[in-house]
Amino acid sequence: MRSVLRLRDDENRLLKALPQEEFELLKPHLAPAALLRGDVLFDAQDTIEHVYFPQSGVVSLVTLMRDGSSVEAGTIGREGAVGLITGSGTRQAATRGVVQIPGRARRMEVARFRQALERSAALRDLVDRYTEALLAQVLQTVACNALHSVEQRFCRWLLTCRDRTGSDVIPLTQEAVAEMLGVQRTTVTAAARALQNQGLIRYRRGLIECVDLPGLHATSCECYDVVRGRFEQLLPMTYQDFPAGEERGG
Repeated sequence: MRSVLRLRDDENRLLKALPQEEFELLKPHLAPAALLRGDVLFDAQDTIEHVYFPQSGVVSLVTLMRDGSSVEAGTIGREGAVGLITGSGTRQAATRGVVQIPGRARRMEVARFRQALERSAALRDLVDRYTEALLAQVLQTVACNALHSVEQRFCRWLLTCRDRTGSDVIPLTQEAVAEMLGVQRTTVTAAARALQNQGLIRYRRGLIECVDLPGLHATSCECYDVVRGRFEQLLPMTYQDFPAGEERGG
């Protein structure tokens, strides 16, 4: 059995992956920030002003169409950071960053973050690894949205949110899920009913409870394992004690 370092659920795993000396470069500039449901941290084409390190909650990277429709391209929680990639590059956002599940974060100004990047090879390496892992998630999500059923994608999304929140109970409405999956609310309602009838989830207004984790994993498409495996490979500390990895039985 592998050795596991237990981390508190209210710690950002990316910050914890930094050696203490490098973390000290960021620490004086990290300020607490509330992540309120529906808050737009930035919109497409905005100049990124802050990098957010969630301690709880979930932020979605959402692609918007001209007709107002949308679909989620990336899901970020305590395992990562929001604005990190753009914060080390052009500073112009390509997507909308919106809070789906409320929580807390630490944030710092992009200018301060760039200064720390210049001083720390370890921080640059961590950013490179996270960039690769997040890009893998975005590319896999594109394929998933095009090729897999709503029910499979729903299960993949629930497992992903569970990893990022550390909770079996996900406070989210079916309307929000529909927006994230890029489908009609009635389609999500039908999928949620089917999963509930199979005993995989329990749904009540505004809350989705993951009841049967092995069943959700079996029903999900391959994309959950692909993305999770990439994060585990590139950033092992961010995932090493997430319980879904022990329970999915794959």
